[in-house]
Amino acid sequence: MASIALPWIQLLAAFGALQGILLACVLVAHRKNRTANRLLAALMVSFSLYLGSSAIEFAGLVRALPHFIGVGYQTPLVFGPLVYLYAVAASDRSWRFTRRTALHFVPLAVSVAATAHIYMMSGAEKLALYDRIVAGDVPTVLVVLDPLKYVSGIAYSAATVLYLRAHRRRVEDSYSNTARVNLVWLLWLAGAGAAIWLLATVLRIADVGVRDEHVTLAIALLVYSIGYAGLKQPEVFRYETAEYPVPVRLVAAEPPASPPRYERPALADGEAAQLERRLIEVMESERPWADSELTLSDLAARLDSTPHKLSELLNAQIGKSFYDFVNGYRVREVQRRIQAGEARTRKMLALALDAGFASKSTFNEAFKKHTLQTPSDFRQAVGA
Repeated sequence: MASIALPWIQLLAAFGALQGILLACVLVAHRKNRTANRLLAALMVSFSLYLGSSAIEFAGLVRALPHFIGVGYQTPLVFGPLVYLYAVAASDRSWRFTRRTALHFVPLAVSVAATAHIYMMSGAEKLALYDRIVAGDVPTVLVVLDPLKYVSGIAYSAATVLYLRAHRRRVEDSYSNTARVNLVWLLWLAGAGAAIWLLATVLRIADVGVRDEHVTLAIALLVYSIGYAGLKQPEVFRYETAEYPVPVRLVAAEPPASPPRYERPALADGEAAQLERRLIEVMESERPWADSELTLSDLAARLDSTPHKLSELLNAQIGKSFYDFVNGYRVREVQRRIQAGEARTRKMLALALDAGFASKSTFNEAFKKHTLQTPSDFRQAVGA
């Protein structure tokens, strides 16, 4: 199939590069969660270099600007690491760069070192090399390095999704409402990146001539989407989930079949029983679950206990995450009010908000998880 270079793809790539630079400037200037914002800014700059280089090539300007040949070649090697590190930094604001962080960029360093001689070429030499590559005579070093990009992209996409799944479980051990501790944005970004790498890999294997144009278009659309998301939701993470850290050993690939064991139990048997009685008493008499922003720390303070002790009680003794434990009370409250006939005069969402849920989606998900029914199905079943 012949290669297709449409003017509108050139324009999208060029404007995407400009928007990426503008977004990077805005992110660097943002004072909150600077580490995460700077990582996202670096990602935007790398996207801009890739898109700008592609726009120059698609527009046929390489002969007028030969030194721009290969400017964006290395950037795919940082896409995956930057998305992964951004996810880590955005979900844990205490995270900082260390020497080990630099290991994520070893493939980039190797690739730059292996192709340094190409960047040192004169303009005429670069044009001659470019013509050879277009004719199908690709240097061995590029043949060896190209697959590294796809392996890196797919591996980091998988690692990011797995990290965010584990992080969600950690969040559920500290917050009763994950709508405010929003992982949707990061999951969307990781998923979009994975989709682009999958597209690039499939097109490479299929040896389709329009591969570069399609990938460029996908990255440009991703940059536009990130800009839109930033305008719509400038503060993706309202809470700092590392404020009251929960032991990572509570997080497993799948929900544990038995309650997790703590390496250093904070509760003796008698203290655990006393704390559990006090917990049930407070939940039933004071109804703290009606507060949509209730956290593990808030509830522990009501019990004159600590977040660690309460977390151990819930996970090791009761066998539930804080999120599921609190939402169980909220669901039962909505059930009670439906059975009392209140759903006839009030909307279901209003009942959910009164019970402490912060959004319709969270309510529906929790209700079905606890009752195996949707709210509507439950209402019909009880004839309310």
